[in-house]
Amino acid sequence: MAAVPASVPALRSDVADYACAAGVREPLLSAVKLAVSEAVTNAVLHAYVGLRPGPVSVAAWLQDDRLLIEVSDDGAGMMPRLDSPGLGVGLPFIADTADALDISSSPRGGAQLLMTFELHPAAQPCA
Repeated sequence: MAAVPASVPALRSDVADYACAAGVREPLLSAVKLAVSEAVTNAVLHAYVGLRPGPVSVAAWLQDDRLLIEVSDDGAGMMPRLDSPGLGVGLPFIADTADALDISSSPRGGAQLLMTFELHPAAQPCA
């Protein structure tokens, strides 16, 4: 999808639907949705500064007892922004929410975030 604000809820919903179908339940499901929202929002706000919005991609899959979610873009990569419109809490929030967070360059030079969530017994059904 294009790295535009409307993509944030659409991609969050796609991942939530996949996670729910895979058996992820509350409260972990809410944490996954928030982390995906933050990661996609980062791509929307930072990846294509001064450029036409390019793509942001989200992939989710199960591996062993973990849910892995990758958010990537083709933008300028991770770099500080003195004119940042955000508060700078997105990546720390994701790192605190996920069990693991790996940040690297995407194959096309942008940013790639890989979030890992350990699957635990469900507390409540999906909404």
